[in-house]
Amino acid sequence: MTAAARIQADETAGAAMAQGREYVTFELAGQLFGMPIRDVSEVFEPQGVTPVPLSRPAVKGLLNLRGRIVTALCLRTLLDLSPRAPGEPVMAIGVERGGEPYALLVDQIGDVMRPDPASFETTPSNLTAKWRNTAYGVHRLETELLVILDLAQIVACEGLAA
Repeated sequence: MTAAARIQADETAGAAMAQGREYVTFELAGQLFGMPIRDVSEVFEPQGVTPVPLSRPAVKGLLNLRGRIVTALCLRTLLDLSPRAPGEPVMAIGVERGGEPYALLVDQIGDVMRPDPASFETTPSNLTAKWRNTAYGVHRLETELLVILDLAQIVACEGLAA
């Protein structure tokens, strides 16, 4: 696919995302992010994360969630943000991609939002490459930007997809 075709496909997907969608919001390093509610199965406080030796940096370990082994991914690491300070609270967003369950580790869970579709814009070019590649676009809210993440790209960005 040519670069122009990919940009057009991304803009079309982004515009479709903006049409009356609801997002689960969360914070990472003070920035507001969202993920389509259809991609989220649950939110929870992760307990007992077991490190995996020699794993990719974003893989913080495995955890048991009601009898299922779930891979815990640190979104701060995936998005090249500063590491969480020891002892800072952490929450998890439960998602599934390609039949594999993941727990996306975030700083804080927000609300479910349904922003005005008119506030949606394609991913700004001034965002870092990793943010551009993992986001559908942004919603300009009154006081901040809501960056809408693409679950498929989040899982794929570290080569974790099957």
